[in-house]
Amino acid sequence: MDFSLSRNLAHDLEGFEAFLNNHLVPNVSSWNREREVPRGFFEELGRSAWLQYCFPAERDGQGALKQGLLFERLARTSPGVAVAVLVHVSLGLNALVLFGSEAQKERFLPQGLAGKTLMCTASTEHTGGSDVAGIAARAEKVAEGWVLNGTKAYVTNGALSDLAVVSAVTDPDASRTKRLSLFLVDLNSPGVSRTKLGKQVWIPSDLTRLQFTNVHIPEANLLGARGRGLQQILEIFTHSRISIAALTLGTATGAFSLALEHARRRTLFGTKVVDFQAKSFEIADLHAKIEAAALVVWKACWLKDQGREFRRVASTAKYVTVTIAREVGTWAADIFGASSVMLEHPVHKFPMDAWAASLGEGTQDVQKLVIFREIMKDGKALPTGWELD
Repeated sequence: MDFSLSRNLAHDLEGFEAFLNNHLVPNVSSWNREREVPRGFFEELGRSAWLQYCFPAERDGQGALKQGLLFERLARTSPGVAVAVLVHVSLGLNALVLFGSEAQKERFLPQGLAGKTLMCTASTEHTGGSDVAGIAARAEKVAEGWVLNGTKAYVTNGALSDLAVVSAVTDPDASRTKRLSLFLVDLNSPGVSRTKLGKQVWIPSDLTRLQFTNVHIPEANLLGARGRGLQQILEIFTHSRISIAALTLGTATGAFSLALEHARRRTLFGTKVVDFQAKSFEIADLHAKIEAAALVVWKACWLKDQGREFRRVASTAKYVTVTIAREVGTWAADIFGASSVMLEHPVHKFPMDAWAASLGEGTQDVQKLVIFREIMKDGKALPTGWELD
Protein backbone atom coordinates (compact mmCIF):
# COMPACT_ATOMS: atom_id res chain seq x y z
CA MET A 1 0.00 0.00 0.00
CA ASP A 2 1.23 3.48 -0.88
CA PHE A 3 -0.01 6.17 1.50
CA SER A 4 1.97 9.00 -0.07
CA LEU A 5 0.40 11.70 -2.23
CA SER A 6 1.44 11.78 -5.84
CA ARG A 7 3.67 14.63 -6.93
CA ASN A 8 0.75 16.19 -8.80
CA LEU A 9 -1.58 16.04 -5.81
CA ALA A 10 1.08 17.43 -3.49
CA HIS A 11 1.64 20.29 -5.95
CA ASP A 12 -2.11 20.93 -6.12
CA LEU A 13 -2.35 21.09 -2.33
CA GLU A 14 0.48 23.59 -2.16
CA GLY A 15 -1.42 25.74 -4.63
CA PHE A 16 -4.64 25.43 -2.65
CA GLU A 17 -2.93 26.39 0.60
CA ALA A 18 -1.47 29.43 -1.15
CA PHE A 19 -4.99 30.29 -2.33
CA LEU A 20 -6.32 29.99 1.24
CA ASN A 21 -3.50 32.15 2.58
CA ASN A 22 -4.42 34.85 0.09
CA HIS A 23 -8.22 34.70 0.12
CA LEU A 24 -9.34 33.06 3.40
CA VAL A 25 -6.85 33.53 6.22
CA PRO A 26 -6.72 37.36 6.09
CA ASN A 27 -10.52 37.65 5.87
CA VAL A 28 -12.03 34.93 8.03
CA SER A 29 -12.16 37.01 11.22
CA SER A 30 -14.19 39.76 9.55
CA TRP A 31 -16.45 37.18 7.90
CA ASN A 32 -17.07 35.65 11.31
CA ARG A 33 -18.08 39.05 12.69
CA GLU A 34 -20.38 39.67 9.75
CA ARG A 35 -21.77 36.11 9.89
CA GLU A 36 -21.52 35.72 6.14
CA VAL A 37 -19.32 34.03 3.54
CA PRO A 38 -19.09 36.55 0.69
CA ARG A 39 -20.19 35.42 -2.75
CA GLY A 40 -16.88 36.75 -3.99
CA PHE A 41 -15.06 33.92 -2.23
CA PHE A 42 -16.98 31.37 -4.29
CA GLU A 43 -16.20 33.32 -7.43
CA GLU A 44 -12.51 33.27 -6.50
CA LEU A 45 -12.74 29.50 -6.01
CA GLY A 46 -14.30 29.24 -9.44
CA ARG A 47 -11.87 31.65 -11.07
CA SER A 48 -8.94 29.68 -9.65
CA ALA A 49 -10.55 26.41 -10.85
CA TRP A 50 -10.85 24.87 -7.36
CA LEU A 51 -14.57 24.17 -7.80
CA GLN A 52 -13.85 22.48 -11.12
CA TYR A 53 -11.07 20.56 -9.39
CA CYS A 54 -13.74 18.74 -7.36
CA PHE A 55 -15.30 17.40 -10.58
CA PRO A 56 -12.56 16.15 -12.92
CA ALA A 57 -13.64 16.47 -16.55
CA GLU A 58 -12.39 12.95 -17.14
CA ARG A 59 -12.54 10.14 -14.60
CA ASP A 60 -9.06 10.13 -13.08
CA GLY A 61 -9.69 7.82 -10.14
CA GLN A 62 -9.10 10.60 -7.63
CA GLY A 63 -12.23 12.76 -7.60
CA ALA A 64 -13.31 11.84 -4.06
CA LEU A 65 -9.76 12.13 -2.76
CA LYS A 66 -9.37 15.58 -4.31
CA GLN A 67 -12.59 16.79 -2.72
CA GLY A 68 -11.62 15.28 0.62
CA LEU A 69 -8.19 16.91 0.63
CA LEU A 70 -9.64 20.32 -0.16
CA PHE A 71 -12.33 20.15 2.53
CA GLU A 72 -9.85 18.90 5.12
CA ARG A 73 -7.51 21.81 4.38
CA LEU A 74 -10.36 24.35 4.38
CA ALA A 75 -11.66 23.15 7.74
CA ARG A 76 -8.27 23.45 9.44
CA THR A 77 -8.72 27.22 9.15
CA SER A 78 -12.51 27.57 9.16
CA PRO A 79 -14.98 24.68 9.40
CA GLY A 80 -17.75 27.25 8.86
CA VAL A 81 -16.40 28.38 5.50
CA ALA A 82 -15.63 24.77 4.62
CA VAL A 83 -19.24 23.67 5.20
CA ALA A 84 -20.53 26.52 3.01
CA VAL A 85 -18.32 25.29 0.17
CA LEU A 86 -19.22 21.67 0.90
CA VAL A 87 -22.95 22.38 0.62
CA HIS A 88 -22.48 24.08 -2.73
CA VAL A 89 -20.23 21.30 -4.06
CA SER A 90 -21.28 18.02 -2.42
CA LEU A 91 -25.00 18.62 -1.91
CA GLY A 92 -25.77 21.06 -4.71
CA LEU A 93 -23.50 20.55 -7.71
CA ASN A 94 -23.11 16.85 -6.99
CA ALA A 95 -26.90 16.40 -7.08
CA LEU A 96 -26.77 17.80 -10.61
CA VAL A 97 -23.89 15.51 -11.55
CA LEU A 98 -25.65 12.43 -10.15
CA PHE A 99 -29.22 13.02 -11.33
CA GLY A 100 -29.36 16.03 -13.63
CA SER A 101 -30.42 15.73 -17.25
CA GLU A 102 -28.03 16.88 -19.94
CA ALA A 103 -30.13 20.02 -20.36
CA GLN A 104 -30.01 20.76 -16.62
CA LYS A 105 -26.25 20.24 -16.52
CA GLU A 106 -25.72 22.50 -19.50
CA ARG A 107 -27.90 25.17 -17.91
CA PHE A 108 -26.64 25.16 -14.32
CA LEU A 109 -23.25 23.46 -14.03
CA PRO A 110 -21.00 26.00 -15.81
CA GLN A 111 -22.22 28.88 -13.65
CA GLY A 112 -22.10 26.69 -10.55
CA LEU A 113 -18.52 25.65 -11.20
CA ALA A 114 -17.66 29.30 -11.77
CA GLY A 115 -19.04 30.15 -8.31
CA LYS A 116 -21.62 32.50 -9.83
CA THR A 117 -24.74 30.34 -9.29
CA LEU A 118 -24.66 29.07 -5.71
CA MET A 119 -26.54 25.97 -4.62
CA CYS A 120 -27.92 24.36 -1.49
CA THR A 121 -30.11 21.40 -0.55
CA ALA A 122 -33.40 21.88 1.30
CA SER A 123 -34.63 18.63 2.80
CA THR A 124 -34.94 18.91 6.58
CA GLU A 125 -38.25 19.93 8.12
CA HIS A 126 -39.44 20.24 11.70
CA THR A 127 -41.44 17.04 11.21
CA GLY A 128 -38.74 15.14 9.34
CA GLY A 129 -35.11 15.42 10.45
CA SER A 130 -33.41 12.03 10.43
CA ASP A 131 -36.63 10.64 8.93
CA VAL A 132 -35.94 11.90 5.42
CA ALA A 133 -39.18 10.40 4.08
CA GLY A 134 -41.33 12.07 6.74
CA ILE A 135 -41.62 15.51 5.15
CA ALA A 136 -44.73 17.58 4.55
CA ALA A 137 -43.73 19.98 1.74
CA ARG A 138 -45.85 19.21 -1.29
CA ALA A 139 -45.51 19.79 -5.01
CA GLU A 140 -48.76 19.51 -6.95
CA LYS A 141 -48.81 18.82 -10.68
CA VAL A 142 -50.23 21.54 -12.89
CA ALA A 143 -50.33 21.98 -16.64
CA GLU A 144 -47.13 24.05 -16.82
CA GLY A 145 -45.12 22.11 -14.23
CA TRP A 146 -45.52 22.04 -10.46
CA VAL A 147 -46.64 24.27 -7.59
CA LEU A 148 -44.62 23.95 -4.38
CA ASN A 149 -45.84 24.70 -0.85
CA GLY A 150 -44.10 24.02 2.44
CA THR A 151 -41.26 24.97 4.75
CA LYS A 152 -37.68 23.73 5.01
CA ALA A 153 -36.33 24.27 8.48
CA TYR A 154 -32.51 24.34 8.57
CA VAL A 155 -30.87 25.11 5.23
CA THR A 156 -27.16 25.86 5.17
CA ASN A 157 -26.44 28.46 2.46
CA GLY A 158 -30.18 29.13 2.24
CA ALA A 159 -29.69 32.90 2.44
CA LEU A 160 -26.75 32.84 0.03
CA SER A 161 -27.89 30.44 -2.68
CA ASP A 162 -29.59 31.03 -6.01
CA LEU A 163 -30.74 27.46 -6.61
CA ALA A 164 -31.93 24.79 -4.17
CA VAL A 165 -32.39 21.04 -4.49
CA VAL A 166 -35.75 20.66 -2.74
CA SER A 167 -37.52 17.47 -1.72
CA ALA A 168 -41.32 17.44 -1.80
CA VAL A 169 -44.21 15.02 -1.72
CA THR A 170 -45.53 14.50 -5.26
CA ASP A 171 -47.52 11.29 -4.73
CA PRO A 172 -49.10 11.44 -1.25
CA ASP A 173 -50.96 8.14 -1.64
CA ALA A 174 -47.87 6.18 -2.64
CA SER A 175 -45.64 4.22 -0.26
CA ARG A 176 -42.96 6.03 1.77
CA THR A 177 -40.32 5.05 -0.76
CA LYS A 178 -42.26 6.47 -3.74
CA ARG A 179 -43.87 9.64 -2.32
CA LEU A 180 -41.04 12.10 -2.87
CA SER A 181 -39.43 13.83 -5.81
CA LEU A 182 -36.56 16.32 -6.08
CA PHE A 183 -36.75 19.70 -7.79
CA LEU A 184 -34.35 22.46 -8.76
CA VAL A 185 -35.96 25.58 -7.31
CA ASP A 186 -34.95 29.12 -8.21
CA LEU A 187 -34.79 30.83 -4.81
CA ASN A 188 -35.48 34.19 -6.39
CA SER A 189 -38.91 33.00 -7.58
CA PRO A 190 -42.11 34.69 -6.38
CA GLY A 191 -43.43 32.96 -3.26
CA VAL A 192 -40.00 32.13 -1.77
CA SER A 193 -39.20 33.78 1.54
CA ARG A 194 -36.02 33.37 3.59
CA THR A 195 -35.45 33.82 7.31
CA LYS A 196 -31.89 33.64 8.63
CA LEU A 197 -31.66 31.71 11.88
CA GLY A 198 -29.42 32.51 14.83
CA LYS A 199 -26.77 29.87 15.44
CA GLN A 200 -23.43 29.48 17.18
CA VAL A 201 -21.89 26.75 15.04
CA TRP A 202 -20.20 26.68 11.65
CA ILE A 203 -19.86 30.46 11.61
CA PRO A 204 -19.77 32.32 9.18
CA SER A 205 -22.03 30.07 7.05
CA ASP A 206 -25.73 30.89 7.24
CA LEU A 207 -28.59 28.70 8.42
CA THR A 208 -31.92 29.69 6.92
CA ARG A 209 -35.58 28.75 6.97
CA LEU A 210 -37.12 28.62 3.50
CA GLN A 211 -40.85 29.14 3.05
CA PHE A 212 -42.44 28.18 -0.27
CA THR A 213 -45.90 29.60 -1.00
CA ASN A 214 -47.38 28.62 -4.36
CA VAL A 215 -43.95 28.60 -5.97
CA HIS A 216 -44.10 27.62 -9.62
CA ILE A 217 -41.51 25.07 -10.77
CA PRO A 218 -41.12 24.38 -14.51
CA GLU A 219 -41.42 20.74 -15.56
CA ALA A 220 -37.82 20.98 -16.80
CA ASN A 221 -36.68 21.45 -13.18
CA LEU A 222 -37.79 18.03 -11.95
CA LEU A 223 -34.48 16.44 -10.89
CA GLY A 224 -34.31 12.78 -11.83
CA ALA A 225 -37.39 10.57 -11.95
CA ARG A 226 -40.69 11.38 -10.28
CA GLY A 227 -41.19 9.32 -7.13
CA ARG A 228 -37.46 8.58 -6.70
CA GLY A 229 -36.69 11.56 -4.48
CA LEU A 230 -36.06 9.55 -1.32
CA GLN A 231 -33.54 7.27 -2.99
CA GLN A 232 -31.87 10.22 -4.66
CA ILE A 233 -31.50 12.34 -1.52
CA LEU A 234 -30.13 9.36 0.41
CA GLU A 235 -27.58 8.74 -2.33
CA ILE A 236 -26.57 12.41 -2.30
CA PHE A 237 -26.07 12.18 1.48
CA THR A 238 -24.06 8.96 1.13
CA HIS A 239 -21.64 10.66 -1.26
CA SER A 240 -21.47 13.79 0.88
CA ARG A 241 -20.65 11.82 4.04
CA ILE A 242 -17.14 11.36 2.70
CA SER A 243 -16.78 15.10 2.23
CA ILE A 244 -18.14 15.97 5.66
CA ALA A 245 -15.93 13.31 7.24
CA ALA A 246 -12.92 14.98 5.59
CA LEU A 247 -14.18 18.37 6.82
CA THR A 248 -14.55 16.98 10.35
CA LEU A 249 -11.07 15.50 10.17
CA GLY A 250 -9.85 19.00 9.31
CA THR A 251 -11.77 20.33 12.31
CA ALA A 252 -9.91 17.92 14.58
CA THR A 253 -6.57 18.62 12.90
CA GLY A 254 -7.00 22.38 13.07
CA ALA A 255 -7.90 22.30 16.77
CA PHE A 256 -5.04 19.92 17.58
CA SER A 257 -2.42 21.96 15.72
CA LEU A 258 -3.54 25.21 17.32
CA ALA A 259 -3.50 23.76 20.84
CA LEU A 260 -0.21 21.93 20.36
CA GLU A 261 1.53 25.12 19.27
CA HIS A 262 0.13 26.91 22.32
CA ALA A 263 1.21 24.08 24.63
CA ARG A 264 4.74 24.36 23.26
CA ARG A 265 4.87 28.06 24.15
CA ARG A 266 2.88 28.26 27.38
CA THR A 267 4.74 27.93 30.68
CA LEU A 268 3.12 26.92 34.00
CA PHE A 269 5.01 26.53 37.26
CA GLY A 270 8.22 27.02 35.33
CA THR A 271 7.48 24.16 32.92
CA LYS A 272 6.22 24.08 29.34
CA VAL A 273 2.75 22.57 29.13
CA VAL A 274 3.99 19.91 26.68
CA ASP A 275 6.57 18.77 29.23
CA PHE A 276 3.97 17.72 31.79
CA GLN A 277 3.63 13.96 31.44
CA ALA A 278 -0.15 14.05 31.65
CA LYS A 279 -0.34 16.48 28.75
CA SER A 280 2.27 14.64 26.71
CA PHE A 281 0.23 11.45 27.03
CA GLU A 282 -2.93 13.31 26.00
CA ILE A 283 -1.14 14.67 22.95
CA ALA A 284 0.07 11.20 21.96
CA ASP A 285 -3.38 9.69 22.51
CA LEU A 286 -5.20 12.30 20.43
CA HIS A 287 -2.59 12.18 17.68
CA ALA A 288 -3.10 8.42 17.39
CA LYS A 289 -6.89 8.86 17.18
CA ILE A 290 -6.62 11.55 14.50
CA GLU A 291 -4.26 9.31 12.53
CA ALA A 292 -6.74 6.43 12.74
CA ALA A 293 -9.61 8.68 11.65
CA ALA A 294 -7.59 9.93 8.69
CA LEU A 295 -7.01 6.39 7.48
CA VAL A 296 -10.74 5.66 7.46
CA VAL A 297 -11.50 8.89 5.59
CA TRP A 298 -8.90 8.29 2.90
CA LYS A 299 -10.04 4.67 2.60
CA ALA A 300 -13.58 5.87 1.93
CA CYS A 301 -12.22 8.20 -0.76
CA TRP A 302 -10.24 5.35 -2.29
CA LEU A 303 -13.23 3.00 -2.38
CA LYS A 304 -15.39 5.61 -4.09
CA ASP A 305 -12.68 6.49 -6.58
CA GLN A 306 -12.20 2.79 -7.39
CA GLY A 307 -15.91 2.44 -8.11
CA ARG A 308 -16.36 0.06 -5.19
CA GLU A 309 -19.09 -0.02 -2.56
CA PHE A 310 -18.35 2.74 -0.05
CA ARG A 311 -21.60 3.22 1.90
CA ARG A 312 -20.47 1.47 5.08
CA VAL A 313 -17.02 3.06 5.16
CA ALA A 314 -18.45 6.53 4.43
CA SER A 315 -20.70 6.25 7.49
CA THR A 316 -17.84 4.79 9.52
CA ALA A 317 -15.60 7.68 8.52
CA LYS A 318 -18.19 10.25 9.54
CA TYR A 319 -18.95 8.48 12.80
CA VAL A 320 -15.28 8.15 13.77
CA THR A 321 -14.23 11.66 12.77
CA VAL A 322 -17.11 13.27 14.67
CA THR A 323 -16.29 11.26 17.80
CA ILE A 324 -12.64 12.26 17.67
CA ALA A 325 -13.23 15.89 16.65
CA ARG A 326 -15.51 16.35 19.67
CA GLU A 327 -12.79 15.04 21.97
CA VAL A 328 -10.00 17.03 20.34
CA GLY A 329 -12.02 20.24 20.22
CA THR A 330 -12.80 20.14 23.93
CA TRP A 331 -9.20 19.27 24.79
CA ALA A 332 -7.88 22.13 22.66
CA ALA A 333 -10.18 24.60 24.40
CA ASP A 334 -8.95 23.34 27.77
CA ILE A 335 -5.35 23.90 26.72
CA PHE A 336 -6.10 27.57 26.09
CA GLY A 337 -8.01 27.92 29.35
CA ALA A 338 -10.28 30.89 29.98
CA SER A 339 -9.37 32.65 26.74
CA SER A 340 -11.08 29.88 24.77
CA VAL A 341 -14.55 31.10 25.79
CA MET A 342 -14.06 34.35 23.87
CA LEU A 343 -15.96 34.37 20.57
CA GLU A 344 -13.02 35.99 18.79
CA HIS A 345 -10.50 33.38 19.94
CA PRO A 346 -9.36 31.08 17.11
CA VAL A 347 -9.93 27.91 19.16
CA HIS A 348 -13.46 28.83 20.27
CA LYS A 349 -15.11 27.57 17.08
CA PHE A 350 -13.65 24.06 17.10
CA PRO A 351 -15.68 22.38 19.91
CA MET A 352 -18.87 23.95 18.56
CA ASP A 353 -18.14 23.00 14.96
CA ALA A 354 -17.27 19.41 15.95
CA TRP A 355 -20.70 19.26 17.57
CA ALA A 356 -22.33 20.63 14.41
CA ALA A 357 -20.59 18.00 12.29
CA SER A 358 -22.55 15.28 14.06
CA LEU A 359 -25.79 16.66 12.59
CA GLY A 360 -24.92 17.03 8.92
CA GLU A 361 -25.75 14.11 6.59
CA GLY A 362 -27.19 12.13 9.52
CA THR A 363 -26.62 12.05 13.27
CA GLN A 364 -24.28 9.60 15.00
CA ASP A 365 -27.21 7.24 15.57
CA VAL A 366 -28.07 7.37 11.87
CA GLN A 367 -24.47 6.45 11.00
CA LYS A 368 -24.58 3.49 13.40
CA LEU A 369 -27.84 2.37 11.81
CA VAL A 370 -26.33 2.54 8.31
CA ILE A 371 -23.19 0.69 9.44
CA PHE A 372 -25.24 -2.06 11.11
CA ARG A 373 -27.53 -2.50 8.11
CA GLU A 374 -24.58 -2.75 5.74
CA ILE A 375 -22.91 -5.35 7.97
CA MET A 376 -26.08 -7.42 8.09
CA LYS A 377 -26.70 -7.02 4.36
CA ASP A 378 -23.42 -8.44 3.16
CA GLY A 379 -22.72 -10.66 6.17
CA LYS A 380 -18.95 -10.16 5.91
CA ALA A 381 -16.76 -9.99 8.97
CA LEU A 382 -13.91 -8.15 7.29
CA PRO A 383 -14.07 -4.38 6.83
CA THR A 384 -15.07 -3.24 3.35
CA GLY A 385 -12.17 -3.10 0.93
CA TRP A 386 -10.18 -6.02 2.30
CA GLU A 387 -11.98 -8.69 0.31
CA LEU A 388 -10.04 -10.80 -2.14
CA ASP A 389 -10.86 -9.99 -5.74
